[in-house]
Amino acid sequence: MAAALRALAVLLWVAAAYPVVFRARPVQALAANWGTRALHPLPGDITVRLLRDNGFDKVKLFEADPNALRALGHSGIQVMLGLPNDLLASVAGSVNAAEQWVIQNVSTYVSRYGVDIRYVAVGNEPFLKSYKGKFESATLPAVQNVQAALVKAGLARQVHVTVPLNADVYESGDGKPSSGDFRPDIAGLMVSLVRFLLDNGGVLTINIYPFLSLYADANFPVDYAYFPSPGAPPSQASVQDGNVLYTNVFDANYDTLIAALEKHGLGAIPVVVGEIGWPTDGDKNANAANAQRFNQGLFDRIVAGKGTPRRPTMPDVYVFALLDEDNKSVDPGNFERHWGVFNYDGSPKYQLRLAAGRSIVPAKGVRYLSKQWCVLRQDASATDPAIAGAVGYACQYSDCTSLGAGSSCGNLDARANVSYAFNQFFQAANQQKSACNFNNLSVITTTDPSQGTCRFEIMIDTGRHELTGKSPSAAPRVALASSSWSAVLVLALVGLTTLLAC
Repeated sequence: MAAALRALAVLLWVAAAYPVVFRARPVQALAANWGTRALHPLPGDITVRLLRDNGFDKVKLFEADPNALRALGHSGIQVMLGLPNDLLASVAGSVNAAEQWVIQNVSTYVSRYGVDIRYVAVGNEPFLKSYKGKFESATLPAVQNVQAALVKAGLARQVHVTVPLNADVYESGDGKPSSGDFRPDIAGLMVSLVRFLLDNGGVLTINIYPFLSLYADANFPVDYAYFPSPGAPPSQASVQDGNVLYTNVFDANYDTLIAALEKHGLGAIPVVVGEIGWPTDGDKNANAANAQRFNQGLFDRIVAGKGTPRRPTMPDVYVFALLDEDNKSVDPGNFERHWGVFNYDGSPKYQLRLAAGRSIVPAKGVRYLSKQWCVLRQDASATDPAIAGAVGYACQYSDCTSLGAGSSCGNLDARANVSYAFNQFFQAANQQKSACNFNNLSVITTTDPSQGTCRFEIMIDTGRHELTGKSPSAAPRVALASSSWSAVLVLALVGLTTLLAC
């Protein structure tokens, strides 16, 4: 009996130390991108509960955020962890740098915090055309060094390497998926990269954005961007490719990549969809109705496990994104801060049906700042010469992307536009009284100024979460971030006072 128990103990230890990774199976659960570029981020423990409450069992992080990783410990959620592009050169040039990164960001969180890291995503869309080759020479060496570091750390059986790529790495000369091939300028690099991933148990990760097809081309057929409803006639833009009719751009795009892989003898590589989704603001096509239509079609496919004509089994699909991020760059467009299925505070933007008829549910335990807003004074004129400078300054240090044409606040009158900008700045500054001192043009009110689709926000009280959070070890980092942001706002307020005094 004792020998049998010892044998069982050994088996259990092996199972815990080297969990079997099952890939290429029907995916019943959900996966999401968790970005952390927010001025008032939703606390990690609340975000993890939000993921679990809504059936997400996989998450992708763009960088090794300590608060997020600690919160994911022992959560049952599998993690794809990003190594940012700005680290590619150092990791590519030094095996030691790769080893140190793996020790600090993978080994530590796996062993000390119980984080179930399954993939390291080396870079993020490093071959994007707009980068003009900046990361091309570093990507494959970085992947190789990270793989070597994982082997040295004894993690290579659990943690695999991948590279998230943009869909511009492949193309089709005649528009048919079966004609897919890699972009000529990187074809050799793509073959070498995918071959290495395949030989080392990795996966290829591809980001597909039907919304961007619509955004970039005013003549793009709208219905083709969405998944067709069951029983609905195919879009007139459907693509006939031999015996296959492609009724939506996702299937066609994904299968173009598969055809390219097969053309080079790489058809066995698992292909994960690393980012896909639809924004809700910042563009005329970015709204809750369109996002609900697209994401419901996507979630239905995921739950059903329905893949594409060339890959009938649905791959792992990471929806982009879980939450809005109001501190992201808007270089791609004003919509960039509005990809979340949930608002910044974890409240659903729209309803989605999940598996077994369940609907998405909001985050629990969120603490907010006081119910007060900063608005234009009743007796102030919207044509005051100081207004333009004040609004410009407020929007420089906060998020005013919802004010654009076709956006959720695009129909506000002049006075409400000013109030919206003032309030965004006020909330970003944690409702400091001095942040609503626009040279006697503004006033703090307890009456909600929201109008129609335009929501005047009240931010998360990150200070209260620091004091009551369950992870004391994460508090110093959050406090430092809050202090740094306060310093920025103090400088902004000093500059604003000077500007308005001129």
